[in-house]
Amino acid sequence: MGQFVAALVAAAAGAILTTAAANAAEEQPKSVKVGILLPLTGTFAAVAETQKEGALLAVDVVNRRGGLDMPWGKVKVEGVVADDEAKLDVGVRRYRYMVSEGVRGVGGQTWAPLAYAINAVVSKEPMPYFPVCVMAKDGFMKGKLAPTTFATAYSPWTVGYMAGRSATKVLGKKRIFFLARADSWGWDMRDGVYAAAKEAGAEIAGYAEVSLGTADYTTILQKVRAAKPDVFIAAQFGGDAIALLKQAHQMGLNKEMTVFPAFMTNVVAKGVPPEALEGTYAMHYFYYDLAGFEDKAVAKSAAEFTELYRAKYNRPPDSYATIAYIAYSEMFHGFEAAKSLDPKKVAAALMTNQGAFDTVKGPAHWRQDHAAVYKHAAFLVKGKGPKEQKHEWDLFTVVGSQGGDAVMPSLKSLGY
Repeated sequence: MGQFVAALVAAAAGAILTTAAANAAEEQPKSVKVGILLPLTGTFAAVAETQKEGALLAVDVVNRRGGLDMPWGKVKVEGVVADDEAKLDVGVRRYRYMVSEGVRGVGGQTWAPLAYAINAVVSKEPMPYFPVCVMAKDGFMKGKLAPTTFATAYSPWTVGYMAGRSATKVLGKKRIFFLARADSWGWDMRDGVYAAAKEAGAEIAGYAEVSLGTADYTTILQKVRAAKPDVFIAAQFGGDAIALLKQAHQMGLNKEMTVFPAFMTNVVAKGVPPEALEGTYAMHYFYYDLAGFEDKAVAKSAAEFTELYRAKYNRPPDSYATIAYIAYSEMFHGFEAAKSLDPKKVAAALMTNQGAFDTVKGPAHWRQDHAAVYKHAAFLVKGKGPKEQKHEWDLFTVVGSQGGDAVMPSLKSLGY
């Protein structure tokens, strides 16, 4: 009987050791999958393509040095790409499928509501999650963002604040007409512009809002002209911004006031005729050509990143490609700093050293709300006309930048 019991104990111990070894093997893989979930079809496809490119370049960079530097050795990274179609049900379902397939971190989304929906899943089922879109300010309220979610782009409030601050403090404008989009993107941006205007003692000369996908801005632009502002700041983005800038130019508004599309990318600017782009101002998360920029260290790192990106994709990086590149680079940094793939350990490691990290556009740190604060949150750019543009991507001149904690909504306003 004693021998039988001893045999059972030995068998049980062997089973436990086998299970422990299996668990250890699971936590010490030779390769890891990370999810890249983006709307590769539909309205946001052009921007999503650049985000995918930035994510895959970050994967390439880590694999070129042998993989993640983990305690058990080098770990190769595989980027798993899927289309979320900018639909809540499709995106959440494909996120869950990625998780079932064993991804150890996920990034993506161009459409902010889907990022917020996935964040809700992550709150209950921890996963290193890095949204690469501009999320609504409400998403950063205390208790809303999951402990393992980190957002490498700020909210539209910050975009609006930077645009308003640049218009008033840098360009010296006193009368602002603001055109919102009738959703959280536009309303958050409006609140940021208004906050900057109040600080500068500037006047809001007029306000209007239109829905996403508006094609004809004639009536709105007549209202802008009648208000006689010295700067016209607009929240429109993507195809909406292209249509707005074309029509503003056709009506000659750029001769009567400064036209300031608040947030710009190269993909959008390329859709605008050089004549309509000339003399406009905008905030750009990252512009590849920083030659002459006063921060020489940032100009150097931006040039190196641009060369790396151009070698792979044969064109310079755009803003949303850079957002994604920074997001995945930080995900990998989190794995290495934590010396683990455990989501909670990764999150804790990212917040050490006061959350400080380096990026291709300069130093940054994670705030308590897991929003990234950059020395150069966005660059103030001025559009080049047909005589200035030397090649297809020669779109802007960098005039300056905005950044630091000053351009973020206060933690107190977010409930911290």
